[in-house]
Amino acid sequence: MAAPVGLELTFLGHQTWHITDGLSTVLLDPILADAFGAGDLEFPIWPPRNVDTAKMPVPDAVILSHEHLDHFHLPSLDLLAKTVPVYTGMTTPQAVVDAIEVLGFTVRRLDHTTPLTVGDIEITLYPAGARTLFWEQRVAQPLVRRAGTTEADVFIGVDADVSDLYIEQLTDGVLKPPRLAIVSNNAQTVPYGALGADNNLLPGMDGPRNRKTGIEILNGLLIDYLKPLDGVRDVALCGNGFTAPRSPHGPFLYADHAALAATANTLQHLFRVHGPRPGERLTVPYNGGALSSSGAEWVHIDAKAEACALATQRAFLSESKDVEPTPITPALPEETWEAARALLAEELPRLARDFIATRTGALASGIHDYLRGPVGSRRAVLRLLDPPGGTGTIESYAWNLTGPAFELVESTGREEAMALFPFGIEIYYQDLIAVFEGRAQVWDVVGGSYQGWHIGEPLDSPVYALFAALGEHQRPDLAARCYQHSLTTLGYTQAATA
Repeated sequence: MAAPVGLELTFLGHQTWHITDGLSTVLLDPILADAFGAGDLEFPIWPPRNVDTAKMPVPDAVILSHEHLDHFHLPSLDLLAKTVPVYTGMTTPQAVVDAIEVLGFTVRRLDHTTPLTVGDIEITLYPAGARTLFWEQRVAQPLVRRAGTTEADVFIGVDADVSDLYIEQLTDGVLKPPRLAIVSNNAQTVPYGALGADNNLLPGMDGPRNRKTGIEILNGLLIDYLKPLDGVRDVALCGNGFTAPRSPHGPFLYADHAALAATANTLQHLFRVHGPRPGERLTVPYNGGALSSSGAEWVHIDAKAEACALATQRAFLSESKDVEPTPITPALPEETWEAARALLAEELPRLARDFIATRTGALASGIHDYLRGPVGSRRAVLRLLDPPGGTGTIESYAWNLTGPAFELVESTGREEAMALFPFGIEIYYQDLIAVFEGRAQVWDVVGGSYQGWHIGEPLDSPVYALFAALGEHQRPDLAARCYQHSLTTLGYTQAATA
């Protein structure tokens, strides 16, 4: 058999990569199904594609960078032979490891001092940069190379700031700049009028200019993000590779990485940018030559479904309209109402305490005046839409930081609530209950059921407080309930523990 000539990286969609040197194979963050999701809700991969796992070269190892639902998908893992070892970082929640082991896999943790060798492929998992947002700090960023060399390194900057340890080794000359850097476009930009995480309901705080533009995305990914990797010759874009459930606008804006790459190559001269589509293979040669591109016969894009979704997007953009939130989970049966109320009463005290440690809580605690003058101890409001037994009504809870506690208060109209509280959350009652029950995750809710308002900067939004308070890192117990739901659906009965 001929000696390997380079690393072949086949893009499978969103942020899944199949990596081989022709002899050994590694699969990163496998989403192999047509959609992903940890509960009942599914996020279709964009562009729509099919991965023929029967023809896919069998991996010798799986790398899991972190626990978020667009990287960790139990049904996709279940498609693989259980003899394939799964490797992850030191800080991946134990609930994730437990769930994977229920499937029958062996899971091993790696730190940044212990490279994994799979044949002649060497993978080092670097911890996320220290400035990474709280809910992404468990990300492990793989550096992939031919063992014993540093001429054709591939750095995969998954969902986090570039690792400080990696930058330190580059600065000290221990490593050379990567031959290829893969960066994640997670802008998830929605058209004006559509629901997005950064929408702000306060008057004058939302508008077309509040949506990220493609120029801003390219500058952030290619200039700001890659500054520490000075000398990198090639860059590949990925991410934004899914559509929100029941999205009326189709795919996110600026999710066409081939178009973004072509634009980037026109506007800058620092490196060559690649925007692979699912099934495209990038070969990083060991001899220092140019990257080449080819196709994988076992990945097929659904051109008809892609064209239909793009037509939906064009129609939405041509006629601006406001999208009203709708519940993402089924209505609560009447026989469950009492249990739902009891669960809400049990969970709200913890949520109130966890809010204190978020950016929302810090800013809310530090302000003294709002629209009507001095503010009291109630700084935010949680407005639950359509509570049990009250069709079309709202159940409101004011966040009192002297507790801290969420206190039931009389509901008002939205404008009155915005005048009273500098921070606000609107979410369907049934969806919040679904998060607490493990039938949905907080990521499912944003973009479908959530709306809110806030003062301050975008990251001061209470939506990010919800990410911090209810994400897998902070609430592995809620995540474990979601995983158990998936395991049960797949036919596994052994419980995953938190």
